[in-house]
Parts: sequence; C-alpha cells; structure tokens
Amino acid sequence: MKGRRRRTRRDEPELVGVDTGGTFTDFVARARGRWVALKVPSTPQAPHRAVLEGLARLAAGRHTRVRHGSTVATNTLLERKGARVTLVTTAGFEDLLEIGRQDRPNLYALQPRRVPPLVPEERRIGARERLDPRGRVRVALSATEALGVAKRVKRTRPEAVAIGLLHSYASDRHERLLGESLKSAGVPVTRSAALCPEFREYERLATTVTNAYLLPRMGRYLNEVAHGVNGEFEVVLSHGGTAPPAEAAREPVRQLLSGPAGGLAAAASVARACGFERAMTLDVGGTSTDVAFVEGDELPRRRGRDVAGFPVLLPMLDVHTVGAGGGSIADVDEGGLPRVGPESAGADPGPACYGRGGPATVTDALLTLGRIPLASLGGGTLPLDRDAAAAAVARFGRRIRRGRWEEAAEAIVSLAEARMSAALRAVSVQRGNDPRGAALVAFGGAGGLHACALAEALECEAVIFPANAGVLSAMGAIIGGSRRERSRSVLLDAGNAGAIERSLRVLTRRVLGELPARERRRASVTRWAEVRYRGQSHELTLPVTPQLVSQFHLAHERRFGFAAPEQPVEVVTLEVRAATALLREGSGTASARAPGTRPRPASRARARVAGGWREVAVIDFDDARARPRGPCVVLQPGATLWVASGWSGRRYAGGALVLRRGRG
Repeated sequence: MKGRRRRTRRDEPELVGVDTGGTFTDFVARARGRWVALKVPSTPQAPHRAVLEGLARLAAGRHTRVRHGSTVATNTLLERKGARVTLVTTAGFEDLLEIGRQDRPNLYALQPRRVPPLVPEERRIGARERLDPRGRVRVALSATEALGVAKRVKRTRPEAVAIGLLHSYASDRHERLLGESLKSAGVPVTRSAALCPEFREYERLATTVTNAYLLPRMGRYLNEVAHGVNGEFEVVLSHGGTAPPAEAAREPVRQLLSGPAGGLAAAASVARACGFERAMTLDVGGTSTDVAFVEGDELPRRRGRDVAGFPVLLPMLDVHTVGAGGGSIADVDEGGLPRVGPESAGADPGPACYGRGGPATVTDALLTLGRIPLASLGGGTLPLDRDAAAAAVARFGRRIRRGRWEEAAEAIVSLAEARMSAALRAVSVQRGNDPRGAALVAFGGAGGLHACALAEALECEAVIFPANAGVLSAMGAIIGGSRRERSRSVLLDAGNAGAIERSLRVLTRRVLGELPARERRRASVTRWAEVRYRGQSHELTLPVTPQLVSQFHLAHERRFGFAAPEQPVEVVTLEVRAATALLREGSGTASARAPGTRPRPASRARARVAGGWREVAVIDFDDARARPRGPCVVLQPGATLWVASGWSGRRYAGGALVLRRGRG
C-alpha cells in the first residue's frame, strides 16, 4: 500500500506573511520565487485557529519564516476584554489615571463623557516613596513598605499588575524593588521604566496599564500560535518592525497597530514603484478603515496617540482609523437620523448577505447596487445571499423613509464614504498636507469599491489598485524587515554633546542586543532626539547631528513660522532605531496568485449608475491587456475595484492598476 508523499524542504514556503481581520485571515507566501495568496475565514472566538489552518494549507514547515500582523490586541482593548489589573503608583497619585489631562475628546459636548479607566479606584494602590525629576531619592521605599504593598495587591486578586512610579524614567530603583516583591503574586507585572522610560506621568502610566491589561490574553494567543508554527515566528509591531513572540508577549501594547502597519509599508512601496512620492493610503476591511498620508521615503510616525480612548506613549506608524468598513451596520440614531458604523456585524452573524440573519451593512448595499458582482467571497468559502441583502437594505430604507431600496443602498454607501473622506482629510488637509496631486492607494477587501468617489472628493491625481490589494497587509508583514527601537527621557541641554552621546551609546547597545545575532552587523542604526525650547510643552523630532541646535531652529520656523535663537534649547527624549531589510524595496509590488483554480466571473453585470441601471463590464484583474474605462468592475482574488464613470486605467510597475480621470 502506498503511503502519502513525504513533504520535503522544497515544498515549504520560505516566507509567509499573515494578517488577521474580522472576517478573513490573509496569507501571502513566497516559495521557490513564486508568490501565493490565501484567504481563510477568521475564527474570532479563537483567532489562532484560522492562522494555523492557513499555515497548514500553505505547507509551512520548520524552514519557513512567519511574520504575523494581528488585530487581537486592538480588539481586546476596543471590546474591553482584557485582564483584571491592579495599579501600584506613588502614594498621592492613585487618581492620576482617572484625572488625566484637561483635554476634552469632544470640545462642544455639553455633557462630555470620558472612557472609564481600565483600573477602578479600589485596585489603585499607593506606595510610600518619592523620587525627584533627576532620579534622586526624596522618600526612600523601604523593604517593609514593598512587602506591605505586595500583600495589598494580592488581596485585589489581580490577573496582571502595572507599576508606574513618579519620575521612574530617571531612576527605576524603586520600581525594581516593587517588582521583586510582587513576584510572589504569580501574575505578570509591567514596569513603566522598562516599557516606556519617558516623562509625562499620565501618558506613561496609561501606557503601562494598557500593556498589563493586554498581557494575559495576548500571551495566551501568541503562545498558541507559536506552538503551532514549526519554523521561525515573528510578530509585526506598530512601528512596522517585528519582534520574537516572547518579547512581543511581554509588551503587547506595541501591537495595537500591528496589522495596519504592514499595510502602510506595502502601500508606500507600491506608490513609489508607480512614481508617486506623495500618497494617501485607504485600507477598507470588514470593521474599519485605516488611512495615512505618505511623503518621501520615511513612513509617517507618531510618538504618543490615543487608541480606543487611551493614550499610548510609544512610537507607532501614523495610521488613522475610523469605524467604517464593509461590515459597518446601517442604523438610525436617537434623533432619527441615519448612520453607518462604528458598530460592525463582524464575522458572525456578519452582513445580511452572509445568510445568518445579520443586519444591513455597507457590503449589503454594495452587493445590491451591483458593485460586487460575485456569488461568494474568499474563493468560494463564503456564499453571498443577494435576496437577504436586498431585504435588509429595504428594511433600513423604511426606517429612514426612503421609498425604494436602491435609494437606501445609495444612502448607506454615501454615509460610509463621508466617514472615510473625513478620515482622509484628518491625515491630509488638517495637518497641512495637500491631497491634490497625490495618489490614493486603495487596498483591503473593499478599498477599491470606494476609491474613485473619495479621490474625486479630495481631488487626488490618481487611484492605485495594487496587484495584491486584498492581502496587501499580509504582504507588508514580510517586506518590513526587523526593527528595534528604544527611547529614554534625558532632559539635557542641547549643547551638552558629551552627555547626549553617552546616553545614545547606552540605547544603541540595548537596541542592537535585541536584534538576532545574524542581523546585527547589517543593521542600519539611526539616532533621534525630541527637542524643544526650554519651557515649551511639545517637541520636534530630529536626527541627531553635530548641528542639532541649528537644525532645530530651522525646523521650528518651518513648522510654526518663527524661531527664537536666543532661547536655550533642550533635548527631552533620545531614541535609537535599528533596522534590517528582509526583502528588497518594491517587493510589495510582487504579484501573488491564489492557490488552485478560481471560477471565471461573468463578463457583464447589472449595476446602479447615476440613478439608473445599466450593463457594465466585469474585468479580471489578471487580464494584462485590459484597459478599464468606467463604469466597470475589476475583480481580483479577495478585492474588488469599482471604476466610476469618467475614470480609466492602465498597468504600472508590478502589475498595479493606476486610474486617472478622463484618461488611461
């Protein structure tokens, strides 16, 4: 009897990028010079199962390098499904987490509501100790006090502990002593001085608490995935680099923008390959839309931003997210006005067209309008029920007093696109970036369905639909290379070059020590400083050079319209970044093919155009001879492009389709 053929190293892919989403988990693999794309239905209750299923279908083995971008950390925070956390801080500062800053999330709200803190008052414990801003001891932390704090912590029955003491960025001696005393609690402990040794007490404290809140669930998830991966496994972080699973599990707060970071890196690569130095990215998935503005070679970054209402004082790629995706629910608010999102139908029950009794969503509206001319999604794994979609849209239409379901469907799409347009303006016009002349890179399963309308609204020059639009974030996971970043607040005079250099050397040794040994020699190291005039409350980030002070004056004048050379300049925080490239620049334009065969779509479809119905062409993206002219639909495995009237396109580098108004 013949046995099954033994799998060899040649059968295994060299690289696999993974991106988990609310509806599908995406994979891109490179094996023997060929690229393969795969979509597997997500398993929200146990997200590791979809990851392991896809790796098994791709025959990933011990010679495969897996890079994984995940939304698990973000969803844990959004859904408030994290750990029971106890906070230990300096006595007298227990309420800092709740007091926060004077910033109001909605300036004109008559009854503003803040997001409740992740740690309630009864689990916030004060320790009798005090350091000054230079790390000098004002009130020593005694061993007796540390043991007493540990006993009080145990009585709160925590699942994780956060330690954030006043001025611990300057000296961590007291945090280390408390950490030792809390080992007997048997739960994970996050120390602010180890995670984020920077000043701004509230933001550092909130970041530490968020990390502790995510630790248990992310630790379990990454452990489950790591145990199922035979080869090398790395996790994509919010700054676009990666970390091994053990390190990523210790600092899960660094994964809050893990998935979008990969998509931004790949989209920027595609834009540059098509000749655009300025681009906006539009990643529309099932739950949300992620947007960014890119100019030049550097990806946009921010140090410190809010995620789900909580400040995170760590470096991240500058991606703006709104709750408007294919699964966003069409509903009516308390005042009787229609709205779309931020609530999502998720993967289960999903949109009404999934046939599971779900509500009317953006996907249902697009399906009934003929812009999704498919009978199923995910390569046939998810059948679509047009009748159920039309019925759900009609019910929504009756609620908003629209006489015809077509009008209700158009209203749903318009409302969703209004939210997406506002997000694009937030990263462009509102920050002084002119979208005119820029390209709009549309990806994700539904980015191409809204791209032309949004490009018209913002007067973009072109729309780019990449070769791997449906799985671009997974592709981005494997083109980013390894990256480590560490920072520390120093509060030094900018002219004190010796002290600055000594601090940078310490950070450089730490960053290089975190890279795999085989990558240290080829790592590119850059050094940065956050600089301000003494007394200012915000800083500018600049590369560290001998001309740091003069560079700051010029940068300040460009940003704010004036400089003050007579004022003393202060270096607040130093940062060192080390990065290695895994794949050459532009690899994000490589074309990946879905395994197996896929059904050929019909050549024509009936779609709603300009208030009426008409027959439109349905074009296979892989048809290199096609030069689409709107209105028409372009289909790609896992993604759809709606080419609106007046738009036409042609192929560019790597197979990307570039649309322009009025010409090819």
